Amino acid sequence: MKLLLDTHTFIWFVEDDKQLPVKAKRLIENSENEIFLSIASLWEIAIKLQLKKLELSQPIEKVMEHAAFNGFVFLPILPEHIIALTKLEFFHRDPFDRIIIAQSIIEEQAIITKDKVFKDYGVERIWK
Repeated sequence: MKLLLDTHTFIWFVEDDKQLPVKAKRLIENSENEIFLSIASLWEIAIKLQLKKLELSQPIEKVMEHAAFNGFVFLPILPEHIIALTKLEFFHRDPFDRIIIAQSIIEEQAIITKDKVFKDYGVERIWK
C-alpha cells in the first residue's frame, strides 16, 4: 500500500507521541507498505520551528535521518502536483495540506491524517 503521511502524523511518529493511533503506527511500521513524506511537510516543520510554533525532541537533521532510516520516500513537489493543486476546491485553506492532497491525488496514495477535511477531496484518508 502506498501511504502519504500528513505533517502531524510524521511528527507524532518520529516523536513517539501517543496521539498517533495504534492503527496508523502499525501501517507506518509495516514493511510491506511504501511510506511517503512530502517535501512540503519538511518545509512546514522548518517554518513552524523558526516561528516557535513547534518543538521537537531532536534537531530537524535527526528527524530527516529518522525518516530515511525507516525507509520513507521523500516526495518532491512536481509540476503535475502544482497543476492538480490549482484545480482543488477551497474546502481546506492550509497551503501545506492542499499540496499534500494534490500529491495524494496524482500519486494515488492514501493519506494518514487526523484531518477529516481531506475526505472532501475524494482522497483515501486513514486514521483510526
